[in-house]
Amino acid sequence: MPYMLLIVEPVGQRQERGLEDGRAVYQRMLDFNEALRAEGVLMATSSLATAATRLHKPQAALAAQLTDGPFAEAKEMIGGFFLLDCQTREQALAWAERCPAAQWATVEVRETGPCYT
Repeated sequence: MPYMLLIVEPVGQRQERGLEDGRAVYQRMLDFNEALRAEGVLMATSSLATAATRLHKPQAALAAQLTDGPFAEAKEMIGGFFLLDCQTREQALAWAERCPAAQWATVEVRETGPCYT
């Protein structure tokens, strides 16, 4: 059953960390990635850039409204994700607890599924 681990981190945290610490943190995440791969549960993963664009199209006949970020009102951003194939929610939570990002960010665990339920 697919579960997504979303890394929700404070805006600006990456810049405050600095290059040397940033590289060390990134290596810890790469090591975690390899542990997931070795256990056969990793389906996909990616770090996400800080810049983003929001698209809103309230009516089909209207042009889409685009807003470029970063967004001043945001206190958090999605810094990356891991898509896992876990047998149970408990297994996904156990992997989330092992994720190094849990020490400096929030790891949100979501089961994937249809949006109509």
